[in-house]
Amino acid sequence: MIDIYDSEFRKADLNLLVVFAALMREGSVTRAAAALRLSQGAVSAALGRLRRLFDDELFTRTRAGIEPTRRAVELARRIEPALGLIQAAVTGRDHFDPATARHVFTLGMFDDLEAALLPRLLAAAAGLPGIRIAVRQANRNTVADMLDHGEIDLGIAAAPAHGPDHRTRDLFASGYTCLFNPRLLPLPTPLILDDYLTHPHLLISYDGRRGIVDDLLEARGLTRRIVASTTHFAGAALQLTTLPALATLPSHAATVYADTLGLTATEPPLPMPQYTVSAIWHTTVADDPAHTWLRHLVGGAERSMPRSQK
Repeated sequence: MIDIYDSEFRKADLNLLVVFAALMREGSVTRAAAALRLSQGAVSAALGRLRRLFDDELFTRTRAGIEPTRRAVELARRIEPALGLIQAAVTGRDHFDPATARHVFTLGMFDDLEAALLPRLLAAAAGLPGIRIAVRQANRNTVADMLDHGEIDLGIAAAPAHGPDHRTRDLFASGYTCLFNPRLLPLPTPLILDDYLTHPHLLISYDGRRGIVDDLLEARGLTRRIVASTTHFAGAALQLTTLPALATLPSHAATVYADTLGLTATEPPLPMPQYTVSAIWHTTVADDPAHTWLRHLVGGAERSMPRSQK
C-alpha cells in the first residue's frame, strides 16, 4: 500500500498530472489548453509547477510545439496508465470503448510484419473514427528499449529480447520463402538447389554483406551470387518486379508481396529454420483497458492471417 501521508507524494497534485498527460498527448501548450478547456496561461503555470515537482525541464520548445525530454517520456510511461486506473475508479468506467475513444496506438515492428499485420489492423479499426494506428520501425533488438522510453505502446518481433519489466505473448510461427518474378526468371517450382545457386540473389540484410542463407550455404561448403542488397523486405520485393533475381525472406511477408506484385513464392531448396513472432509490452500497461484492447486487436489480426502466411 502506498504511503499517502508522504510529504513528497502530497505535492503531486492530480490536476498537474492531468496537464502533464495532455501536454504529452498534444505536443503543444496551446492545444493542451484547448483540450483541457483551460487558458494557455493556466497550462503554462501548471507546467512550471511540474518542472519544479520533477526537477526537470520536461518539455522543450520546437517550431512545431514542444518536445518531451527523456525524463518526461519515462514519467509518461507510468503516469498515463495510472491516470487511466484512477479515472476508472472515480467514474466507474473500468473499460475502454473504442467506438467513442480518441486514442493513438503506436506499434513497433519491421516492415515484413507491417506488410502482414497492418492491413488487417486497419481493416479491424476502420469503423472506429477516433482510433489511429501508427507504426515505427523496430526489430527484436530495439523493441524493449523503445517500450522503456515510451516510444511505442506494443512491439511485434521474432523472439524479441526483453527483461523483467516486459511481458510477451507468442502470436504465430513463421519461416522463409523464396520470391522471384516468373516473367523474368521462368524457373520451375519447387526450386532445385542448382537453380537457386545458378541465378543471382537480392540480399536483405542489416549490414549488406550476408544473411541467414549465406550461413546455411557456407555450412555446406556452398555460396550464392549476390548482385545487390537492401535493408528492407518491401524494397527487395519491389526490385524483383524489374530485376531477374531471387530473394529469400520471411514467409508471412513473402505471400503478401507475391499476391500484390505478381511474384512467385516457393520454398527454398534447403532446410530453413522456423521461428516465433511475439508481441511484447511493458508491465506498467498490462492492466490498462486501452492496451488490453490493443492486444486483442493484434491477436485478432494474427488469427485472420491465411495459414500460408504463417
